[in-house]
Amino acid sequence: MQLHALQQGSGFPILCLHGHPGSGASMSVFTDRLSSRFRTIAPDLRGYGKSRFSGNFEMQQHLADLEALLDRLEVQSCLVLGWSLGGILAMELALRQPQRVTGLILVATAARPRGSHPPVTWEDNVYTGIASIVNRLVPGWDWNIETFGKRSLYRYLIQQHDPVAYRYLAFEGMSAYLQTSAAANRALSQALKLRYDRLAQIEEIQCPCLMLAGEGDRHITAASSLETAERLQTCQWHCYPKTAHLFPWEIPDRVLADIERWLAEHPQVVGKP
Repeated sequence: MQLHALQQGSGFPILCLHGHPGSGASMSVFTDRLSSRFRTIAPDLRGYGKSRFSGNFEMQQHLADLEALLDRLEVQSCLVLGWSLGGILAMELALRQPQRVTGLILVATAARPRGSHPPVTWEDNVYTGIASIVNRLVPGWDWNIETFGKRSLYRYLIQQHDPVAYRYLAFEGMSAYLQTSAAANRALSQALKLRYDRLAQIEEIQCPCLMLAGEGDRHITAASSLETAERLQTCQWHCYPKTAHLFPWEIPDRVLADIERWLAEHPQVVGKP
């Protein structure tokens, strides 16, 4: 299908792939800053955001969609930044089209993703619903954070319960959740049941990689991210203390500074000699 994509800036292309639930808009924490120097392309994957799709599909179809998108936009080569599910797709794209992918920035992801999330209770869902609604109305309100946020499922997504993270949750997070289709939920559920594992294959990836992880990530553990980083041929590793799966929304300035430092150290990934 023809994916909806947000494009910003000019220069060497950076393809930015969101997670689940997610959308191209939820990658603004990266694209707003990177687009000052590069051409950022942030698509809504099939079944997410404005790329509406109601039928059943398999995860592999995301890759065909992305290849078609790059062809349509006449992108011959690009750096790929992927968060969570987006990171898995980034690695798969590098395996399928190594000549097209100059480098990978992998955020809270793994080639053999493993989680440590405890069972979800009805109280978790109630507190999460209330926290989300109130936070959308009054983003980053301390009373809501203390009363509902810290008791909700947000406690497994972030560890730094401050207004910065809650503002991202209010807008990018909630919108992405509401626009994620049942078809996308089914496709991911099916992939998880099959126990996705590409550790052996990613050793073939030769481009420079940057792996970023949150120490307290319960959705894709830092240990599984490190396991992937150690299998990649050329990979720099950063693990941020006191953060979880949504750590780019917790410590955006630090994450972006590390990305920019890595880009300066590996100019070839953005088309520079």
